[in-house]
Amino acid sequence: MNSLRGAITGGIIALACAGSARAQEAPGRAAALAAWNDIHKVVSHPRCTNCHVGPAGVPLWEGLGHEEAANQAPVHGMNILADESRIGAETMPCRTCHISAASENTVPHAPPMIADAWRLPPIEMAWKGKTSAEICAQLRDPDSNGAFTPEDLSDHLGTSAFVAWGFDPGAEREAAPGSIPEMQDALAIWVAGGTPCAGDPHP
Repeated sequence: MNSLRGAITGGIIALACAGSARAQEAPGRAAALAAWNDIHKVVSHPRCTNCHVGPAGVPLWEGLGHEEAANQAPVHGMNILADESRIGAETMPCRTCHISAASENTVPHAPPMIADAWRLPPIEMAWKGKTSAEICAQLRDPDSNGAFTPEDLSDHLGTSAFVAWGFDPGAEREAAPGSIPEMQDALAIWVAGGTPCAGDPHP
């Protein structure tokens, strides 16, 4: 982990230099943990966790008002199973309804569309039901974060159609808290501070 920390800290220099003055102050553990808490507010929001689900591969409609409106269990209303590919059952992929096209998504209750193939995140990035510390450990480990470097993670936040949609889902849908720039800023601080997670041994 020390070599990983070194690689991450080294890799974040460019991000920190390009980021806010707050990030350039070489934050300590407390600031980095506070930044993680800001990140966790986003990644644990139902707008994110409803797709960051486990091996069952069942996307959720939990915590966003859908289940209350439909008076049903908080699973995707079409009884969807994402299957091992995570793109939907191979005979009916998610994009059957979630058409891969840029859209302002202004129609309430219509399947949202983005300029990417709708799918669940890789199984190693399942967060639903996990603690803040567990998700934190996942995100700092390339084996469980999609092999992302810190630069990759920041780029992902800035370029992913899924992330952009999560912060601006349209049609009065509940958005993830904050904004992409705020998330990138928190990421830079967390990484520059050594990617600490609650419960880590103190140095």
